[in-house]
Amino acid sequence: MANALIVCATRTGETRQIGDLIAEGLRIAGVDAVVKDVKYIKQQSDLEGYDALILGSATYHGDMMQGMKTMLFLAENIDLEGKVGGAFGAFGWSGEAPDRIYDTMKHIFKMNMVEGPLRLKTSSIQGSIQMAQNYGKEIADKIEN
Repeated sequence: MANALIVCATRTGETRQIGDLIAEGLRIAGVDAVVKDVKYIKQQSDLEGYDALILGSATYHGDMMQGMKTMLFLAENIDLEGKVGGAFGAFGWSGEAPDRIYDTMKHIFKMNMVEGPLRLKTSSIQGSIQMAQNYGKEIADKIEN
């Protein structure tokens, strides 16, 4: 069975909620999904052995959370080229974090990314359950193709 790792950097819990919903979409599509808080990613081996890597961070003061930045530097030393990827995040005002993560994964890591990042406004997360699950299904489809 294919597997995916979802890593979240969250401030108030909304980004983790999105990660859990993406995991549901992956599981519905038959992919085993693990969701971890970025603070538990300590070494490169924590990111290895997965068919897909999905990274998410809340946007805080126009940027991603520091834990996600640190983890991206860690991931830079892993061969992720061609691996399936996705990026997501919650935001209250501007929402730059998912775009920056996505661009890093696509252009620096050279990953096989889904069409674009998933950006959900914190005030509408409950209404975006289907969008997050569909994002997970989109990633699952990319793993299988």
